Amino acid sequence: MEAEKKAIFSGMQPTGMPHLGNYLGALKNWVALQDEYRCVYCIVDMHSLTVRQDPAVLRRRSRELLQMYIAMGLDPEKAIIYFQSHVSGHAELAWILNCFTYMGELGRMTQFKEKSQKNSDNINAGLFTYPVLMAADILLYNADLVPIGDDQRQHMELCRNIALRFNNIYGDVFTVPEPYLPKIGARIMGLAEPERKMSKSDGANENNLIYLLDKPELIMKKFKSAVTDSGNEVKYSSDKPGISNLLVIYSAATGVDISQAENEFEGKGYGFFKQAVGEAVIEFIKPIQRRFEELNKDKDYVDAIIRANGEKANAIASRVLRKVKKKVGFPAV
Repeated sequence: MEAEKKAIFSGMQPTGMPHLGNYLGALKNWVALQDEYRCVYCIVDMHSLTVRQDPAVLRRRSRELLQMYIAMGLDPEKAIIYFQSHVSGHAELAWILNCFTYMGELGRMTQFKEKSQKNSDNINAGLFTYPVLMAADILLYNADLVPIGDDQRQHMELCRNIALRFNNIYGDVFTVPEPYLPKIGARIMGLAEPERKMSKSDGANENNLIYLLDKPELIMKKFKSAVTDSGNEVKYSSDKPGISNLLVIYSAATGVDISQAENEFEGKGYGFFKQAVGEAVIEFIKPIQRRFEELNKDKDYVDAIIRANGEKANAIASRVLRKVKKKVGFPAV
């Protein structure tokens, strides 16, 4: 029964198109989860406002991310895929939870400290209370499990503390979520900096990452310029971070074991190998790109998904929010 499945909540900011590292490291796993869990996948556009955004760009990127979710294989009939800003309950619950969160707790958040240093001209209140909105996102859907990375452990612990604090005062209101440590996908490093994880934060060097919508000729150009190592042997080794990273990518894109790939490219040289990795990635993401373009041309279909999934999300959120409002003493309608 659907109701017996545990609920998973996860979200991603629409600050740019997902890249190959995002997909192989995490997003690919989301597709498998939708059969085993009740999945709620959010485009967290409200969170994006902690950094100044161009309204037209934010609007376009939000829609593109939703289309990319579907292009990657998420089924809007199985999972709820929606925009955070379309469910006012996120903001309403965040305000209530702000009143149950202490300044000291928020002041200890390392991400706030790091982002404040990077954005010293825009240290806004939203940046400070970001973890409370994140807690509201999760608690609004009675999520049992939340996939997290190392950088979100502190926020997740705060979410649990807020839920427990509220429940201790008002009874069993919120499901206290557990962190979900999904099957670890391929850890993809940067093409230009193979010692560092592929990341959009490295945007100063666009050759460092492969976006899922990059054109084939651009993908090939990036792989041909990828950093390699001394020698000419295609071998996975700690002293060959560049070649090792390319082997991981080739293995993930083709399903070929790394040891098999080493044998396949024995004596072939780096140039031949990088060309082959580029071709494999182009073929690997071609179905995603094709599906994305189909969605891009079918505005009515995407609009219908946005409306239907927004209504589903609102229905769940409204039930939880009504219960919370009653508990804190707001007058009934």
